[in-house]
Amino acid sequence: MGKFDVLVIESDQQRAESIVSALQFLGYHPQRGDDGMEVDEATHAWRAVFVGNVGDDAAAEQQFARLGAAAAHVMVLLSNDSPWVSRLGADASPFAARVGIVEFPLRYEQLTEAMRGPQVPAAARRTDLRLVGSSAPMSRVNALVRQVAPFDSSVLVLGESGTGKEMVARAIHECSSRRDKPFVAINCGAIPAELLESELFGHEKGAFTGAISTRKGRFELAEGGTLFLDEIGDMSLPMQVKLLRVLQERVFERVGSNRTQRCDVRIIAATHRNLDAAIAHGQFREDLYYRLSVFPLEMPALREHMDDLPELVAEFNQRLSRRGLANVRFSAGAMHALHGYAWPGNVRELNNLVERLAILYPHSEVRVSDLPEKYRGQQIVEEVRGAALLSLMNGQSSVASESTMLAPADSLVMLPEGGLDLRDHLADIEVGLIRQALDVTGGVVAHAAKLLRMQRTTLVEKLRKYGLQPSLQA
Repeated sequence: MGKFDVLVIESDQQRAESIVSALQFLGYHPQRGDDGMEVDEATHAWRAVFVGNVGDDAAAEQQFARLGAAAAHVMVLLSNDSPWVSRLGADASPFAARVGIVEFPLRYEQLTEAMRGPQVPAAARRTDLRLVGSSAPMSRVNALVRQVAPFDSSVLVLGESGTGKEMVARAIHECSSRRDKPFVAINCGAIPAELLESELFGHEKGAFTGAISTRKGRFELAEGGTLFLDEIGDMSLPMQVKLLRVLQERVFERVGSNRTQRCDVRIIAATHRNLDAAIAHGQFREDLYYRLSVFPLEMPALREHMDDLPELVAEFNQRLSRRGLANVRFSAGAMHALHGYAWPGNVRELNNLVERLAILYPHSEVRVSDLPEKYRGQQIVEEVRGAALLSLMNGQSSVASESTMLAPADSLVMLPEGGLDLRDHLADIEVGLIRQALDVTGGVVAHAAKLLRMQRTTLVEKLRKYGLQPSLQA
């Protein structure tokens, strides 16, 4: 089992069991606030908290406090009758931007939307939604999205992992006439083949061992809206046959039922696999392929639209701001280095890097030397290592020390084909040296200044200039 990620605060036993079951169905790992288990990083990774009926305010406060620092960014789900709605949902509340309202009787589609974050009212939604990026490849994708969105044709989104295939599916849904209906996503490769039929079509009580109640499948949950079948290339052949029937006849039966149900759902599928090769090897049905790929749409890899890098970083910064994190500021040299990286993980990898750097450097500009080593490429000069600094501390002559510093740099400096900003490049080296000097001297500015052969006041000015560790020992 994964880490507990949703805290459930609910004094009504029946409703607590209902919300826990629903969250488990959606793939989360909820934990009751009153079960008394200790919170630990090894077992907990909070993503949301649900607050319903509160019988004892003091007890609820203690349970809520178990979120710790995560309370600053997790989603806050409130039942519409919770006494905490006026408190956490008020405009002045720090949680207001992260509040989602859940109504009872519970509906899976509503809970799914609430877990994704506050939704824009249907009347205010944009019908000109576009994917981030103004490069030629992304402009073509946006044009195709606008062309296919008004129709109910099946769409097959192709592309490498991490290119944003689900974002395309959501954009098509939001630009279509179905935008006021549910958007339901399912990863066909993440669910065991024997359970996928039940996930898609639902099941009746007693249909199989463990089916203790009747449950709707994703086709029913998406009725009138859009069903996104991610990683369709990983679906087993027997399941492909059953899906093909639904696409052809628009009818299905729940597992364990003989009653045929009609469905009105738009299908958008996606895969990173080469389906032509899969068909040739007998791993994917050709007839299903043609049913799904009425309108194929290929997402470009990030390396194919690197001009969009600044726009993507700006978009990720906006998302970080909504979660309470600081924005990331890249120096010109750092951006140049990122442009030279191959990005095998595509946009998802960039998103993860931006979030990581926002945590590491919340109040300073990210320079080349701050980037993880694999992102630096050949732009950054190999900075002075601990041995060079130690040799300075041991009192070796400045001439010998300078040669120690310059030897590795001289052998590694390579001018990029497109040139570089020398001032910014030298600033990267300076920041790296200052940081290493501070590390060696335990953050004592006076000792670091002596090590770097400069006045203490000069070093203080440089620390202020580069936004480095504002509270250091003098």
